[in-house]
Parts: sequence; structure tokens; C-alpha cells
Amino acid sequence: MESIINKSRMEKPDNLILVIFGATGDLTSRKLMPGIYSLRCQNMMPEKFSLLGIGRTVMTTEDFRARMRDAIVSSLTEKSPDTGPVDEFVSCCSYYSFDMISPEGYQGLKKLVDGIRKSSSVGGNIIFYYATPPSMYEIISTSLSRVGLADQKDGFRRFIIEKPFGYDYVSARKLNQTMHSLMGEDQIFRIDHYLGKETVQNLLVMRFANGIFEPLWNRNYVSRIEITSAENLGVERRGGYYDNSGALRDMVQNHLLQMAGLTAMEPPSSLDADAIRNEVLKVFQSLQPIREEDVEKQVIRGQYTSSTIRGECIPGYRYEKGVDTHSRTETYVAIKFFINNWRWGGVPFFIRTGKRLPTRVTEVVVHFKPSPHYLFQGTKNNKSDNQLIIRIQPDEGILMKFDMKEPGAGFKVKNVNMDFHYKDLSDIRVPSAYERLLYDVMLGDQTLFSRDDTIETAWKFLEPIQNAWKNNPAIKVYGYPAGTWGPEPSNRLIGDDGLTWRYPCKNLADEESYCEL
Repeated sequence: MESIINKSRMEKPDNLILVIFGATGDLTSRKLMPGIYSLRCQNMMPEKFSLLGIGRTVMTTEDFRARMRDAIVSSLTEKSPDTGPVDEFVSCCSYYSFDMISPEGYQGLKKLVDGIRKSSSVGGNIIFYYATPPSMYEIISTSLSRVGLADQKDGFRRFIIEKPFGYDYVSARKLNQTMHSLMGEDQIFRIDHYLGKETVQNLLVMRFANGIFEPLWNRNYVSRIEITSAENLGVERRGGYYDNSGALRDMVQNHLLQMAGLTAMEPPSSLDADAIRNEVLKVFQSLQPIREEDVEKQVIRGQYTSSTIRGECIPGYRYEKGVDTHSRTETYVAIKFFINNWRWGGVPFFIRTGKRLPTRVTEVVVHFKPSPHYLFQGTKNNKSDNQLIIRIQPDEGILMKFDMKEPGAGFKVKNVNMDFHYKDLSDIRVPSAYERLLYDVMLGDQTLFSRDDTIETAWKFLEPIQNAWKNNPAIKVYGYPAGTWGPEPSNRLIGDDGLTWRYPCKNLADEESYCEL
């Protein structure tokens, strides 16, 4: 089966060691190890490769290998009684337990890395993955530099940083300054797994490879753009972390604004990493600032409350483990904003994200302006307009909605779909986001990773919202029952003329009409 990672199908990364901080966490088991193993199965890994897991949990290397083996086997879609290839793969894994705050532990880490390099002849290239809480990023970076593990004297050093990168503009800027004092920007890979999804990347191809879309992609033909990232789960076991983060930090600053940047960007001069990221930065620099006094009009925040879904009693957010019973942390946020440039002047952009919504779905919706003179008054059976829907997850694909005449006498109009699903490409394997991004890091390709100036500009845009929420307790946190599409006032952002958010179904194939509540 052909992989859709085809830009460098025959290109193997150089030999390297991958060091994962926080290797006993869910991210390593659910995403990283299955992704790395998948690359190995496609012969896209280095000839010589070693993986070193770091964690505070005390266990032996054998125990760590067994845990990673189970994680990989459980992720395989095609089950096989022969686990020999998995066993062979995890034999390259080692484990080292120490308190990552302790300076002495990093001396031991350096000795262990030097030992692995000698025993396996893997060379001097090292990638460090920070699968830890954001509070550890500065500590780990400084400690690695202190013992010489950040030096590039005998090979490259690359650092993969998970989101969120900072908690606000000030902290993000400080973290950037600290890391730049220790390493170059070309060594830092701020990972956003949404950007590794095939449909997000296909935004560029669809826009810039097809003459039918690009001429329409502007204020003359587009009425509004919606970007939605909905989750049907709650905070699960992350209540303590989430209550100090919230939807704005967890989703908007990275995932949703990055998707807005790719949707609104100008054509890049090339597919070079900086050429693409320069255009995303220009979008962020063109975002019309939201004044603190306008936050209540342009931003709606909400928090899910108790509800019964399919006979199951779902607790409200404030009753989740680790959450303050008086918490005002948002589990839902919707924002209306504008981009002040020639292409998008006057076109409203709407982004929303939330937990405990009806389904798990992420999509970009381009709403086109109606025809200037509609001939079929009284026959249109809903308020839908022409829409282009780019579905990021699940059921990745693209859907176009337009009007057609129903068979029979008269001009009865029906809204119909023309769709494409990646799953229909049965001969092409679509890689996971982490698989694609890990491979890019190994090659040193930063195209799908956020740059320092982009991160800071995004935080600067959100700063008035954070300040307003902090300084004005009168700004409401609206409750919404778990299993619904968020607070009712969020529809006011769209307009007062009957327009509402699009209510997507889980599967594009089900979308003959809106999936209303």
C-alpha cells in the first residue's frame, strides 16, 4: 500500500537517538510509539536508531520495552499472531528514571547517552521530545545545555516542544528568549498535531493547485468562514491540568488559529518552510485587535453542566476530579474576528471549540455569498448557502454544498452534496499526524511547525481576551448541558438574521442536511 508521505519516500533520515521526556505518559503510548513503529514498517526510519525513554516512574528497561510493545500491538489495525517485528523494534529502546528537576540526573543522562552512542554506533544526532507539562520546558532545556547535550559539535540536536508554548504573550516570549539563548530557532520544533493531518495540508493544494477555488477565495465571494473543533469527551483524568489551562490556551492559540492562518494565507512563493510560515505570520499580523471592552461582544465562553446522554448521567465540569468547585475555566469558547487585509477585509471569521459537545469533529467551512438575484423565491427549503467544508477529523474529506432542482414539475430546489473521502483511496495509506511530523523532524523539515514570531503574535492577539476575563468578573461564563452545541448566546456572534453555526455530523456521508440538535 502506497503511503501518502511521498515527498521523500526513498529518503532515509540520518542515524539518531530519540530521547523522550515523559515516556511513561499516554502521549508516548498512544501516539509516539505507534507512529515510530509505522515509519519503521515503511522503511522510513534511520538504518541505526535508538530510543531512550525518560520518566519519574521507577521501572527497568525490560518493563519499559514490554509497555511499549503492548502499546504498539494494541494500535495495529491488522492483528497478527506474529509479534516478532514488534519485539525486534522495541529491543532498541532503553529507559532511565530520574527526577527531571534534579541537576544530578542530567549528568547520568549524558553518561547513558554517550554509552548508547558507543555501543550501537548510532552517531551523534539526537532528538529530544518534551512530552511533559509545559512548566518543565525551560528546566529541561537549561539542564540539557548545562551538561553539553544541546551542543551540535558532533551531530544535530533537535527539540520537539508540545503545546501550549507558554500560557500567555509574556510567558511565551520569555520561553522563546530562554530557548534562543541555548539553541537556534532551526533546532526548535513546536509541534501541533493538527498541522500533521492530511486534510489540513490539503488546504494548500486545494487552494493553490485548482483554478476554480483561488479566484473565489476572497471578500468578493465569501460571506464568512467558520472553524470548529468539537470534542464529545470531557476533561477525563486531566481535570487538574485543564482547570489551569482552559479551551483558549489548550485549543485556540495553537490549533484553531493555525488553521485560520492556513485558510486565509496568501500564496507562498514556494513550498519552502519559511515561505509558508511567512504567509501565516502575515495573517496573524493582520488580525484586527479585539479591544478589552469588546470582548463580551466578540467572545463567548462556556462551561458544560450535568446532563443525561443516552441514559448515562454526565457530571458537570465543576464536579470533575481535580476541578475547583467554583471554577470559571472555560470548556467552550467561540470568537468572532476580522482580518484587516485586501483579501479578507470585512469578512467575519468564527472559531469555536468545546468539550462535551454532541460529536467529535474538526472542520473548516467556507460560506459563499448568495447569488445577487435569487430567481426561485419560495422554493428554497432551508437557509443553507453554498458551502465548502474541509473535514479535518474524523472521516477526513471535502464536501461541497450547492442547490439543484428536484425532479418533477416546477422549480423546487434541493441542497445537495458533492463529496470526497480520504477513506475512498483504498490503495493509499494515510499516515497519522504524529507519524508525519516525527518523520519531518528527523529530516529537519520545519514546514508544519510553528515559528517563534508566529507563536508570539498569536498570543498577542489573545492577550486582550485573557486580560478581560481576568479583570472583569462580570463577564459571564455560560453553562451548557453536556451533549449540546454550547451556550445559546454563541449563535449571536453569527448574526441576528437567523444565521447559526453549522451543526456537523460525525460522518460527511450523513450530511444531506444539517445535523440539527
